[in-house]
Amino acid sequence: MDVIDLCSTLIRAKSVTPNDDGLLDFISKFLDDFTAVRIDDGDVKNLFLYKKFANGVHLNFAGHVDVVPAGEGWSSEPFSGEVKNGFLYGRGAQDMKSGVASFIMALKEVKKFNGTLSIMLTSDEEGDAKLGTLSILKYLKDKNLLPDLCVVAEPTCEKRFGDAIKIGRRGSINGVLTINGKQGHAAYPEKANNPVNILASRLDKLAGHKLDNGDDAFAPSEIVITDIRGGLEVTNVTPGSLKIMFNVRNSTKTDSKTLTSYINSLFNGTDFSLKLNQSAYPFATNQNSKIVKYLEESIIDVLSTPTKHSTAGGTSDARYIAPYGIEVVEFGVINDTIHALDEKVGVEELRSLHNIFSKLLEKF
Repeated sequence: MDVIDLCSTLIRAKSVTPNDDGLLDFISKFLDDFTAVRIDDGDVKNLFLYKKFANGVHLNFAGHVDVVPAGEGWSSEPFSGEVKNGFLYGRGAQDMKSGVASFIMALKEVKKFNGTLSIMLTSDEEGDAKLGTLSILKYLKDKNLLPDLCVVAEPTCEKRFGDAIKIGRRGSINGVLTINGKQGHAAYPEKANNPVNILASRLDKLAGHKLDNGDDAFAPSEIVITDIRGGLEVTNVTPGSLKIMFNVRNSTKTDSKTLTSYINSLFNGTDFSLKLNQSAYPFATNQNSKIVKYLEESIIDVLSTPTKHSTAGGTSDARYIAPYGIEVVEFGVINDTIHALDEKVGVEELRSLHNIFSKLLEKF
């Protein structure tokens, strides 16, 4: 079995979150010379595999076997794992069974390593993500088994395979700002207090406002308004309140306190309320870290092409790994059909990812 056959096998499992459809048992048997620990939590299936080769660094590969629902309208059966025209098709082909297949095959083939190798896999990344990687990490901390370094094999590349390594991720702050006024008749605006007017005079300082200037690792933290609503959907009554929803993908220079302080100063003297929820926290691995350097060298070894360091995009389970003091990076295939109809990954791209992970193991 090569990495293409392995990835096709993984795709054929209908592991729609939080169901693993037997994949964790299959992977345990495939890597039967690794010690397997099941850390299931509720309906979520979790697996930790490890093997100590020597005293030295503990390198972990992390990922998820669950996928989002396939949806209707595929040109072929979404769980067929078929290869055609140089691509492997199926739900999870990019996100992220290609990454899982690549590091599993690399670990299957490794003969020696200067330390310990391990895998963290969950069936709860595409869902609530509360009983998956988090549960594994808590277990590993209790057992003193936390890794030193980690590669999360999410699809990270943008336009060509190998063009980006994620060295961190931005945080995500969700906000709801409610501006209170006084409802009134549109013909007598002086008798009302229209919250739209309150917002209008400040909108240019809210929408698109950059809370910091960013740095070498992060773009500026920007307020992005996602929804504005208020009123009775009639033309002769002004609203009594206005609700603005927004999101900030924040760098390490901005946090909830910074954002709260800015909103308070902007709307000082008005009747408003603000609710914030931080769903993810920013992190960045040092760009001179051994895991960043070795992964970058491995990409050049296989592809003969340079790569960049990025923190763009959404969130992943790496946000749970970094706070444990683990140096974590993300690297995987091109991200252009994830969660879409006819999700696919290039066959040669998949082979190259497997080769890059194998090269990475040789550098320790």
